[in-house]
Amino acid sequence: MKKNIYITDLDHTFLQSDLSISDYTKKIWNSYAKHSIMGVATARTYLKTMQFLEGVTMNAPMILLDGALVVGADKQIIDTKFISQDMGNMIIDEGSKLGIYPFVIALEDEKTLQETFLYSSVLNKYQQEVLTRYAKDDNLVERDDIEAMEQNFKIVYMGEEELLEELHEKLALIFGDALKFILAPEAYVGCHFLTILHKDADKRHGIESIAKHLGLKFENLTVFGDNFNDIGMFELAATAVAVANAQEGVKERADIVLEYSNDADGVAKYLAGLDATE
Repeated sequence: MKKNIYITDLDHTFLQSDLSISDYTKKIWNSYAKHSIMGVATARTYLKTMQFLEGVTMNAPMILLDGALVVGADKQIIDTKFISQDMGNMIIDEGSKLGIYPFVIALEDEKTLQETFLYSSVLNKYQQEVLTRYAKDDNLVERDDIEAMEQNFKIVYMGEEELLEELHEKLALIFGDALKFILAPEAYVGCHFLTILHKDADKRHGIESIAKHLGLKFENLTVFGDNFNDIGMFELAATAVAVANAQEGVKERADIVLEYSNDADGVAKYLAGLDATE
């Protein structure tokens, strides 16, 4: 059995800020895939992750949508954690009272892993900018009166920190620990985001699902990250590595803080300093 396991976050960790992956990083990462288990844990959807990882070898199931979906080879679903339609609509209703509406990412077809990305016709400037990055995707659906679907991976608000904190407090009072909330800076468009997930949808649970599926041991696990949704897998791994551009609170939880950022191939340079055949 392959000995070492390496799982990386995508945005601002493995991806450069322009959403590319350098040839150097591909070369180093792919060389490790010959001897080790290599995987990804990301907030991104299946569609976007596959687009970004072209030319990159991933031989472990993928942890997607902050752990709400774990997918193996040939689109085999290993685990899902959904927000119910009723809960989703209650969340949307609370946001509407503050004049804000979310993105809703849901599963439309299990066989094809077809995702639906719902958005309201009422958008703030941050949401408008984000949507320009998805303009070529075919899963975008606009709704004048947005509602949750049957199987919702996550609900995401974007905006000013103070407003999202107010919504967070309201939702926490209603749902308690029945849901998971992530409030953090959004580096691409300069705002904050509030991600709402099933209580067990996180990267830690995603790694636990993979470990059970493949029979892996955590003492062989190294993870890479930059943001607060990576903390769970930091706590689980034998070695937690933060890139130089990581949030300060994330660096404090890391075993190793790299001197290189995502734009300077931090993950690959760390791996290059190890023996890939260990």
